[in-house]
Amino acid sequence: MQDLSSLRAFAIPGQLSFRAGPGGLVFADIDNPDGSASIALQGAHLTSFRPKAQREPVVWLSEKARFAAGKSIRGGVPVCWPWFGPHASEPTFPAHGFARTVPWEVVDSGSADGATTITLRLVFSDATHAQWPHDTPVELRISVADALDLELTTLNAGEAPVPLGEALHSYFHVGDIAEVELRGLDGCAYLDKTEAFARKQQSGPLRFAAETDRVYVDTRSTCMIDDARLRRRIHIAKQGSASTVVWTPWGQKAAAMGDYTAEGWRSMLCVESANAADNALTLQPGEAHVLAVRYSAEAL
Repeated sequence: MQDLSSLRAFAIPGQLSFRAGPGGLVFADIDNPDGSASIALQGAHLTSFRPKAQREPVVWLSEKARFAAGKSIRGGVPVCWPWFGPHASEPTFPAHGFARTVPWEVVDSGSADGATTITLRLVFSDATHAQWPHDTPVELRISVADALDLELTTLNAGEAPVPLGEALHSYFHVGDIAEVELRGLDGCAYLDKTEAFARKQQSGPLRFAAETDRVYVDTRSTCMIDDARLRRRIHIAKQGSASTVVWTPWGQKAAAMGDYTAEGWRSMLCVESANAADNALTLQPGEAHVLAVRYSAEAL
């Protein structure tokens, strides 16, 4: 893992710095005139983002999030890779893959047109190769301004086709989950995990009154979170993603997880840009795939 002294080469005075954070994790902090963000190098896990024009953050992080080597962080934008959900054949392998709990290294940084960028590359090891024997370099490029841009690029550098499932498991900050509407999925088919993956069809905007865990398939649409309490709309635009996952645990499930405050679940909604279920990918030798998202917010 990179130490702070080696990371100085990537620092940008007044915009990008590095620090030792809770649990011994190393963080990159971005702060420019238009936006701010923090990224844990473990997992390339973005833990915060706020445009300077917004009083409230766009990305949600649990007040009880745990920071420890090899452990996932509740909130932010976990990188689910190279599979989504449980592994297809090995139930002992971690759900959503290993990328969110292993070291990544900084390989580039820069500043242009008002945005500050940082690029991280996953560090493979004997432990990861035991779960994923394929030659697939993967990088995440993060760009911070008044909007947040994320680009997850996977290359199949091997000589055989490789299956791939992935998601940017983004937690968005809302005023009250019971007062938001999610638009952009009207008419889409979805798999309902709360009902044994029954296939259903969305009608109108989503409203939330109970645990929701759905994989919307064959959709490349932009989604919008309309937030009556915070009087704003969050735009979730994507490219290279054919699935959208929507999740809120609601009170009983959140209480059982241990890394939520008693009412913390009320202030978050996960809208994940993914390639999962029906839309899992196969990368041919030499093929690269880019999953890209842009998150922005405006007043209602």
